[in-house]
Amino acid sequence: MKLPGISVLLCSLVVSAAASAAGTILAPGYGELAFDAPAPGSYDLPVIDTAADGKVLDSTGASTRLYDLFQDKVILLSFIYSTCNDVNGCPLATAVFYRLKNRLQQQPEIARQLRLLTLSFNPDHDTPEIMAEYGQGLQSPGLDWRFLSSATQADLDEILDGYQQPVSRISDAQGNFTGTFSHVLRVYLIDKQRQIRNIYSVSFLHPDTLVNDVETLLLEESRSGTRSAQPAAPTQQPATTQAMLGLPAMTMPTDNPLTAEKIALGKKLFFDRRLSLNDTMSCAMCHIPGQGFSNNEMATSVGIEGRTGRRNAPTILNVGYLQRFFHDGREYTLEQQIWGPLLAKNEMGNPSIGFVVEKIKSLPDYRGRFEKAFGKPAGMTAIGMAIASYERTLNCANSPFDRWYYGKQANAMGADAIQGFKLFTGKAGCSACHQIGKEHALFTDQQLHNTGIGYRQSMSRQPLSHQITIAPGIKIAVSSEQITSVSSPRANDLGLYEITLNPDDRWKYKTPTLRNIAVTAPYMHNGQLTTLEQVVRYYNRGGAANPGLSPLLKPLHLSGREIDQLVALLRSLTGGNLWELAETGLSPGEK
Repeated sequence: MKLPGISVLLCSLVVSAAASAAGTILAPGYGELAFDAPAPGSYDLPVIDTAADGKVLDSTGASTRLYDLFQDKVILLSFIYSTCNDVNGCPLATAVFYRLKNRLQQQPEIARQLRLLTLSFNPDHDTPEIMAEYGQGLQSPGLDWRFLSSATQADLDEILDGYQQPVSRISDAQGNFTGTFSHVLRVYLIDKQRQIRNIYSVSFLHPDTLVNDVETLLLEESRSGTRSAQPAAPTQQPATTQAMLGLPAMTMPTDNPLTAEKIALGKKLFFDRRLSLNDTMSCAMCHIPGQGFSNNEMATSVGIEGRTGRRNAPTILNVGYLQRFFHDGREYTLEQQIWGPLLAKNEMGNPSIGFVVEKIKSLPDYRGRFEKAFGKPAGMTAIGMAIASYERTLNCANSPFDRWYYGKQANAMGADAIQGFKLFTGKAGCSACHQIGKEHALFTDQQLHNTGIGYRQSMSRQPLSHQITIAPGIKIAVSSEQITSVSSPRANDLGLYEITLNPDDRWKYKTPTLRNIAVTAPYMHNGQLTTLEQVVRYYNRGGAANPGLSPLLKPLHLSGREIDQLVALLRSLTGGNLWELAETGLSPGEK
């Protein structure tokens, strides 16, 4: 069915109203901004990547390239399909652009320097004729809005891959295409040098922030004197990345600023099993994207040849904000931390730094990659910098808590979670270690504490038997004697003491961030606790008494209802972009 653009917009607004009446949570872009947007030019928009080129058809059917449409304009690029009925999907992008158009009619000096591009990812249906009708009525004098399609699926796939825009065709039980797509809504802000400067998801797409970001780019241009879009786009970013709601701007090390080349190389290394001694283990096998970049299935990690570790694999989401690394805090930079797992006998098992470096140099698919990213061949420093660069992009916030506490959206978090917050910062005292700031929160004090969990494991007697899961939902009892007969002796773990040899540091471990805690079970440094309820009940008892127990711990005397409310708060800390990070992190996209 062919719908002119204004009908499409009205249709989306009707769907929005119906969705609102039905209790569906609508994206912020449909309403007023829930917080005061920062003034244009008061913040930086770092370079994320170089925008991809590709062949497209305009609404007249003429063939052109994206780069030809980028000339001397700031670009807002969205991917949609005209028959989409997900109110928070393609109709949202169209509705926000329409609201942006109305606003820019009052700001012609900005409108003249901006171009909106809407590209369909359904070329079978969305021909140039359909896209012309889709855009009919959305245009207005003074604003340049173009509606595009593709001549072939191959042309489209090249563009989608270039923008890392995942799109899947939905089929019915018989394998027939249903005419619908599964996709993640993204809108790209591209400057006049063909550099991607922001990527908006459902939670962040709003006409107010779009206008402010465009004005920020134009102010940056006027200060630097940049005019032409023809020079090659630089890939080095400023010293900080743009903050997400709930997170501060991340300060980058001066000797390792982010670039697109470093990030891509680091991602490739992160997923490469060949970085282990026997080509079986990668970083991603303990920090699994679909499991919150942790490992939900094992209390403690397993490395090459099934060698077991002493500690749980922590999430690496937001790891770029941490000041110390490993549960015992023995490293101080991400670049250095990387080498711990690479050289550990029970993790990736490499015998030396040189062995890893020479192995990477010998792999043909890494040829030229380090030279392009660092201007020199692979080496110890560059390998650490590359992986650290990728890990610094795994930032996850804009949780329901963030939208409620920092975004001032009253309905973003439920009543139990709100009561849980009052307990967290009051009676329970959790915020003493899991700190919350006025403008952002990492939910950690970056310190190490003795909570008794390590003492309890070291000093307790082995049970007579263990419940072993042999299949989902099926457990059997196995005697400790049998387990001991086929395994190595359990290694003791004294935490920070092993680093400092100071007796006061026995069983001290790093305070973890609580962000995304609901998806990163099991918990504690040894994975002993499997549910959030168990964790809260453990602290409700005051931890495990021992001579070095942190004075911050004491029995909390929480009721069962209050425990549930604290758990509700913890579940509200899951970031709004978690699954987007997981989807884009499932594979490196190249070998």
